[in-house]
Parts: sequence; C-alpha cells; structure tokens
Amino acid sequence: MFTQQFQDVHSMKYSRFIKSALDRVVAAFSLLVFSPVIVIVALAIYIRMGRPILFTQPRPGQHARIFTFYKFRTMTNDCDSKGNLLPDEKRLTGFGLFLRQTSLDELPQLWNILKGDMSFVGPRPLLVRYLDRYTSEQARRHDVKPGITGLAQVKGRNAISWEEKFKLDVWYVDNWSLWLDLKILFLTAFKVLQQEGINQEGHATAEEFKGSLEQLESKMKL
Repeated sequence: MFTQQFQDVHSMKYSRFIKSALDRVVAAFSLLVFSPVIVIVALAIYIRMGRPILFTQPRPGQHARIFTFYKFRTMTNDCDSKGNLLPDEKRLTGFGLFLRQTSLDELPQLWNILKGDMSFVGPRPLLVRYLDRYTSEQARRHDVKPGITGLAQVKGRNAISWEEKFKLDVWYVDNWSLWLDLKILFLTAFKVLQQEGINQEGHATAEEFKGSLEQLESKMKL
C-alpha cells in the first residue's frame, strides 16, 4: 500500500512537471505565432482608447503569491464629475466587448504563463481583496497555478454563481490530470465560438464576490 501511494505521488509530480514544461513551450510558440495579432490588437486599442494598451493588476497565484496579471484593456478611463471611474458597463466599449467575446483580450497572459505565474488551465486568478473572503475550502483553489481558462469557465464562465465556480475550482484541484486539462482546452475553444457566459446578467462581467463580508453585513443588519 505504501509503495502504491509513493508511486501515485511520484506519478503526480511527474505529470505536473510535464504540464509546467508544456505550458512554457506552448506559450513561447503561441507568442511567436500570434505576434501579428497581438500587434494589430495593441494598435487598435491605442487608436480607439489611447494609453495604456494593457490592463495590469496584482492577482494572487499559486499559494496566494501575488503576481502582475496582464490583459488587453477593454474599458475607457471615463470618470464622473468627482473623478471617480464610471461603472464598468459604461466604460466597456464595443471594441472591448468584441475582444472579450473572442477572448483576444487574454493574449497577454501568454507572457504570464511563460514567466511561470499562470498555466493554460487552472482556476481563474481573482482580485487580491477576495483573499480574506474565502472559506478554507474555497481557498484551496490556490493550491494550483491559476489559468487562462478553467473548469468553471467551460461550465458557465460569468453566468454561474461564485459558489458554483469555487466548487468547480476545488473539484479541479482534487481531480486534476493532463487528460482533464486537454478536455477543458477543447471545451474552451467550443465556448469561445459559442460566446456563452461572457457577462453575468446585469453586470459588464460579474458581480463582486463578498463572501465573509456579505455574512458580516447581514449580521450587522440584525
């Protein structure tokens, strides 16, 4: 029994090494292949929205280690009379929506994968301020590298609840395999063509995850 467990652990480590190596090799190749598209999109953003071309933000990665996350910008910097940014739905441009629908806004994340911050497949990296809002079970989504796509994305993306997303993320962590990653990548390509679940109803993307904050607010009301 001990020998079998040792073999299973060894096999899992070997599979994860293969995943990491494949991620970086494919990311490097993809950056070369898609470089003309990346340049065209960057120029189009500059012409339509100006600078910055990239949206950058700190995000938690594996073991909640913070890294700089890259995407193509899809929103303007329009503010109200007080200098506050307008709601997302008012800043999301038609061109920006096109980038999201085709997932072209995700192309800069190939650099995140090449650096080792992300993987092609894994739980999506969310906001740093969410870290203290997770339950201990939900926080297990950080046991693996975050991904450009993941199980939650092919099961509904922004159209499903946060609770459903996190259950899928944890299930992925517990049941990961190279074959599962291939299946998710195939389903992702299908979902991009269908353009399903891009936005949550009533939001430009998805509503804020409040988690423990929401429970605290409910207690305060009582």
